[in-house]
Amino acid sequence: MASRPELQTPLVLNRRRFLAQSAGGLGTIALAQLLGKDAAAEPGAAAANLAARLPHFAPKAKNVIFLFQAGAPSQLDLFDPKPQMQRLHGEPVPPSFLEGLNDSLVKGSARVWASPRTFSQHGQCGMDFSDYLPRLATCADDLCMLRGVHTETSNHDPAQLFMNCGVPRFGAPSLGAWVTYGLGSQSQNLPGFVVLLSNNGPGDLAGTALWDNAFLPPAHRGVTFRNHGDAILHLASPPGFDRSMQRQRLDAINDLNRRREASHPDPQIASRIEAYELAFRMQIAAPELVDFSQETAATLDAYGIAREPTHNYGANCLLARRMVERGVRFVQLYHFTWDDHADLNAKLKNNCDRTDGPAAALIADLKQRGLLDETLVVWGGEFGRTPMNEVRRGITPGKEGRDHHPYTFTMLMAGGGIKPGTIIGRTDELGYHPVEDAVHVHDVQATLLHCLGLDHTKLTYRYQGRDHRLTDVGGHVIAKAFGS
Repeated sequence: MASRPELQTPLVLNRRRFLAQSAGGLGTIALAQLLGKDAAAEPGAAAANLAARLPHFAPKAKNVIFLFQAGAPSQLDLFDPKPQMQRLHGEPVPPSFLEGLNDSLVKGSARVWASPRTFSQHGQCGMDFSDYLPRLATCADDLCMLRGVHTETSNHDPAQLFMNCGVPRFGAPSLGAWVTYGLGSQSQNLPGFVVLLSNNGPGDLAGTALWDNAFLPPAHRGVTFRNHGDAILHLASPPGFDRSMQRQRLDAINDLNRRREASHPDPQIASRIEAYELAFRMQIAAPELVDFSQETAATLDAYGIAREPTHNYGANCLLARRMVERGVRFVQLYHFTWDDHADLNAKLKNNCDRTDGPAAALIADLKQRGLLDETLVVWGGEFGRTPMNEVRRGITPGKEGRDHHPYTFTMLMAGGGIKPGTIIGRTDELGYHPVEDAVHVHDVQATLLHCLGLDHTKLTYRYQGRDHRLTDVGGHVIAKAFGS
């Protein structure tokens, strides 16, 4: 497999990986940077830190904001209208659609459930949205809709890992880790890969493995910011310990390190000094980042700040915009859960009410500021939902739900060189299988990297005797997403 020599690094010690992945606040961030710089000081350990690096070719985007909808939203009730289902509503699913399905319960009792939602076309492109997404629909001419995405597993954790890490198992680097490994970060004062969490109650989420660095150097692990209280724990100095005292303490530590370096030359010592300095700079940069007081009232209103139910997701979307403005390379927002096995109509509305306005505001805000061209925005979950009511959870009218569906679902992209106002893919009359322009998850990942100027076949890392990559042994750039 082709590889990029300057991006080859040796295995980072397990002890370092364990420490970098331990929970914590600002100290964890500093430690991750510190250990990453330690690895960079070792022979042949290029790309272990977050210094900006050149892409493989001229990029279309500089940053990524991935709005991950964990639990899998129903494409049939949001993006993919199927009027033909109305005439089959309540009827058994035709056997031809269920070929290869091993679930005898579904095979024996699966009945078509036509969506109760109302769809309409929006923008000059005529993109379909349901009445649950009125704000996102206004962005139709800025979006590329992928209607035929498919994956390889129908369980939440492995499917989320597959979307975010390229394989359906724990222990592989995440999207953001691969991106910062390949490109570094443009920010000197903030992490290169940040994760923001908002949720609507407990749900299925594969946890920190979704933003892990795995066998990549620890500097590339995603750093979680909180959406309430202090964004980063232990960011503020303790009472009675002001910034000048902090500076004096750090100067003393650095002086001791430099004395040690003079008598025992070791590049790791210089790396430690730099890591401590980064943590110190973050004490200034992070409070300014999360301070919305300079945003206009119109901006805060568009994101739904300070009102329910949009405040949490809106704050995260606004934070994401502020982060890419400040050079953060990869920002990922997780909202969960969309896992609506029953009572889908009410639960889907709840999640849409929370996320629709903020997501649309983010795209419009990036566009208005001239940032959308250089920022790739991605919206989607780990798989889709079935075109039939899930009989295992009951068939009470008005309480219907849909089961997991890996064969086809919908994702959205905007900005970052993606052709706007484009619909790619078509599904059959029940929305069960793609029948035109099917897109594999590895194709989505390859396209994301392509927008950033990275060839997914060359972004590799040698580990345990083989060259690993995000797209494993598959993936093709979606040419139609760029107009060709």
